[in-house]
Amino acid sequence: MREFIVEADGGSRGNPGPAGYGSVVIDAATGETLMEAAEYIGVATNNVAEYKGLVAGLKAAHQLDPAASVHVRMDSKLVVEQMSGRWKIKHPDMKPLAAEAARIFPASRVTYEWIPRERNKHADRLANEAMDAGKRGERWEPSNSTADLDTSAARAAAGPPPGPPGDAAAGAALARAALATTARGPQQPPAGTTAPGASASGQGISVSDAAVSGRGAAAQGAVAPGHGASAPAPAPAAEPVPSGAGAADRVDVRAARNAATPPVGWAAPADLGAPATFVLLRHGETALTPQKRFSGSGGSDPALSDVGREQAERAAAAFAARGTIQAVVSSPLRRCQETARIVAARTGLDVRIEDGLRETDFGAWEGLTFGEVRERHPDELNAWLASPEAAPPGGESFAAVSRRVSAARDRLVGAYAGRTVLLVTHVTPIKTLVRLALGAPPESLFRMELSAASVSAVAYYADGNASLRLLNDTSHLR
Repeated sequence: MREFIVEADGGSRGNPGPAGYGSVVIDAATGETLMEAAEYIGVATNNVAEYKGLVAGLKAAHQLDPAASVHVRMDSKLVVEQMSGRWKIKHPDMKPLAAEAARIFPASRVTYEWIPRERNKHADRLANEAMDAGKRGERWEPSNSTADLDTSAARAAAGPPPGPPGDAAAGAALARAALATTARGPQQPPAGTTAPGASASGQGISVSDAAVSGRGAAAQGAVAPGHGASAPAPAPAAEPVPSGAGAADRVDVRAARNAATPPVGWAAPADLGAPATFVLLRHGETALTPQKRFSGSGGSDPALSDVGREQAERAAAAFAARGTIQAVVSSPLRRCQETARIVAARTGLDVRIEDGLRETDFGAWEGLTFGEVRERHPDELNAWLASPEAAPPGGESFAAVSRRVSAARDRLVGAYAGRTVLLVTHVTPIKTLVRLALGAPPESLFRMELSAASVSAVAYYADGNASLRLLNDTSHLR
């Protein structure tokens, strides 16, 4: 049976806004580009554009060989998880597109894999070419496309793969060599080779790029033969791993991809698996936020202000565009739940409540400014600033918060191993998670700035290590 790789992408410049998609069909055995499809689709969301890219890619593959098996690779976690049957499809605009995609090939002959954005450049460039054409009032024309040539040139500049395109044995050999190397810092492939799936850039979480750019898309349903430039075959699907002959090599290729990513810390093992990644969103503004008043879990539990709701909407649009959030967990306090529900509505996810993510109880200081506390409770404030064990009168110490947040962290890491989860919470829990990940002292809590609706990220690996990926990103609010 012939096997195809379908890579697809879609985007919207505005979300919703002018949108489109791009998709490419690749021969899995040779790495040759066989067909390209792209279309400007008018005003739509990123998710709709991505689904339309998937449909176009599957139709192009079916046109080539309706009896083939297809491995779909996309950087949209939402589409991959929904089409794999692991996530529910709730949005009415996406249900018919998902159903259309599911009808093109029998389900037993289609598999799905999420890939980082940097490994989906061919489809992304096609999509952007088509959106640009739509902006000019033109159709995307395959004869004018340079997507295949550009991405092939980029791959060539990175160095040739070890062996002919699609050579699983070469990938397996590289994996064995990488895993056999003693861990003395970052692993490197042999000179003159490039590990399958290796990327020049890291895979850290950044919401800012998705917030300010519609990541590609477009053209007018055209399907064209490839330009003839061969591209290295994508690494085989990580799951499911087949049994029998060739299974060991496919496992080794997967290990090679993991070995090619930077290890965590110094002298870490090469293959730690996918981390549990916490994307930490501070809630949007309340009426107390601009006044810099203590607002914890022992006060009036204020709602979001109009500004706070707008901030939450902007954050939600960024997360929907990125498409990597797999679950939403919120503090029980109102301002966080409101923020979380706005994000959940845009991403089609449910909201789980975790009591351990609530803000510090500031006791008698609730609703006061720092100056008012200094005036009314000078001795207690000085003790609080000097020791994490000291608590505001009737309130909670930072040491107690740290124990509570640590317990919540451990529960969530266990529940979401290998997944990306959005935690909507407060200043102190976010700072505490960051501090613990860095192994920083308690006084570091006073040396971090966290704006309303800012995004931070921490990854947790199977060996117990943690890695700070992002801190106080507000680019999605601009």
